[in-house]
Amino acid sequence: MKELLKLYENKEPEIVFNWKDSETEAEGWTVINSLRGGAAGGGTRMRVGLDQNEVLSLAKTMEVKFTVSGPPIGGAKSGINFDPNDPRKKGVLERWYKAVSPLLKSYYGTGGDLNVDEINEVIPITEDCGVWHPQEGVFNGHFKPSEADKINRIGQLRQGVIKVLENTRFSPDVTRKYTVADMITGYGVAESVKHYYDIYGGDVTKKKAIVQGFGNVGSAAAYYLAQIGVKVVGIIDRAGGLINEDGFTFEEIKELFLNKEGNTLKHDNLIPFEEINEKIWEIDAEIFAPCAASRLITQDQINSLIERKLEVITSGANVPFADKEIFFGSIMESTDEKVSLIPDFIANCGMARVFAYFMERRVQMTDESIFNDTSMTIKNAIQNTYDHNSSKTNISKTAFEVALKQLV
Repeated sequence: MKELLKLYENKEPEIVFNWKDSETEAEGWTVINSLRGGAAGGGTRMRVGLDQNEVLSLAKTMEVKFTVSGPPIGGAKSGINFDPNDPRKKGVLERWYKAVSPLLKSYYGTGGDLNVDEINEVIPITEDCGVWHPQEGVFNGHFKPSEADKINRIGQLRQGVIKVLENTRFSPDVTRKYTVADMITGYGVAESVKHYYDIYGGDVTKKKAIVQGFGNVGSAAAYYLAQIGVKVVGIIDRAGGLINEDGFTFEEIKELFLNKEGNTLKHDNLIPFEEINEKIWEIDAEIFAPCAASRLITQDQINSLIERKLEVITSGANVPFADKEIFFGSIMESTDEKVSLIPDFIANCGMARVFAYFMERRVQMTDESIFNDTSMTIKNAIQNTYDHNSSKTNISKTAFEVALKQLV
């Protein structure tokens, strides 16, 4: 696996597009790792301090993810080094997408990511640039559909991603109009835990969980974990956190979800971040769901959880460990050798899978069919990993080997 990984990591990307904004200090990159299958896909993020190397590592991560979610295309990513809270953000995005629109028309598909919203920013701004849909390049480069077929499938994509959830099984509150895009990644993270225990053995309803991050992914993961009977005992967010070692009830988790402010956990008795960041790693929990930013978890933090009751980690965040390597650094490797580690490209593939699902011909557009498709995709990936290695350790190593054999 490590030889395959080294070959994959060291391969130069096929295309690097660099842009410098004419009106601000913003700088952006689109990195296309490969045009496997004639196209590449990956979202657009914005943050201060972002650089080309970060975009490259994420593009390679996307390519691995597509081996699970489909379609069989190359990985890509876009990133803009700019403050997302700056009032000039909209103008930066408008000029960025105008510059990158020839790629989006030909062979590159994008979407929302960190600090860039799929529904309110990516879709309307790219439409204004003459792009039918942010995924149009994947249609043209990979699927090569007829004009009529392209219109139909883009219609599915447009309707599906922004579809308001109507089924109370999937929406915490149908009156608040949560969309597929709001909930699907966190749902997949929770489903990966359910499928893990179904396949490897264990009663999920007797397990306790810690959730790191309470944004779109973490809050939805906590909600769906509680829904399937897991006791969430700790939540750590950038603003602070909460601990209840007996486990919050489903209704309490639902209330926390509904009361969050934007992507921030809100509660009258919030434990300050410095304090929660000391305490939470010393709680007994079988499940850990890192769903915050990348490269946060230290060796000491994960060792502390492992020394207690930790059984499985489901990676809601891309590359959650504080390793410098693109993939499989020393912290991730040592963790994988001690407990069950479901890698990010399986656990958080929900949004990528939704895009792939809507690109197919005439799919069902019900909440149940969309969410069940993501669940089955994750189940099949975990089962495939189990079929190659039935041990509860080295799950990520095995999953990477399965994926990389398709890419190298």
